[in-house]
Amino acid sequence: MTWTEMQPLLSQACWDTLYMVGWSTLIAVAGGLPLGILLVLTDKGGLLQNLVANKVIGQIVNVARSMPFIILMVALMSFTRTITGTTIGREAAIVPLAIGAIPFFARLVETAVREVDGGLVEAVQSMGGNTWTVVRKVLVPESLPSLISSTTTTIVALIGYSAMAGTVGAGGLGDIAIRYGYQRFETQMMWITVVILAVVISVIQFAGDYAARSLHRRGGRSGPAPKLRLLKAGSTPAEAGKAA
Repeated sequence: MTWTEMQPLLSQACWDTLYMVGWSTLIAVAGGLPLGILLVLTDKGGLLQNLVANKVIGQIVNVARSMPFIILMVALMSFTRTITGTTIGREAAIVPLAIGAIPFFARLVETAVREVDGGLVEAVQSMGGNTWTVVRKVLVPESLPSLISSTTTTIVALIGYSAMAGTVGAGGLGDIAIRYGYQRFETQMMWITVVILAVVISVIQFAGDYAARSLHRRGGRSGPAPKLRLLKAGSTPAEAGKAA
């Protein structure tokens, strides 16, 4: 197969992979972020302590995470058909990709949020902040570098999942590798696909690491929080208000 013949196939496959991974990432972040925060809030000593709810949510997340992706795709075929009207193609692949990534990302979020200094949480509470304020002003901003790293890890995992989805007609680079590299013995096409995937993953990893490091150098926040820092150091709310 010549490069002229391969180029349109690879271009479409790259677009299909980015399309699947992009939408799956958005859904995974939208579903996994609140789920991961909820796991922290409902745990022992959390602001919404509820050990029963925490155990139930935790077990659901563990079961979903432990299921091999290829089995998850097959198990969700009926649900996928209900949502998209089909079980093949890139739109259909987004459903199992997103559902598989949500619990994966939720556990990464849980780990990131647990690293936040408890003193900042106590500072917001002493100023009369409720649970939503703690989440919005402390937990998410302070864990943002780790959350970005978690998102990067999730994107890389989804690229691998999307390649696996190509084996059952989802399209993308995995489909090209199977149909041409394996079934038609087009070794050149197979290696080009491998190189493209390696380059894409490297670029995404570099961008994610750079963003996380940049935020970490800025203190993990999008802006200064003098009141919280002063309260953490032992100042009273009145003194913090004068300093701000």
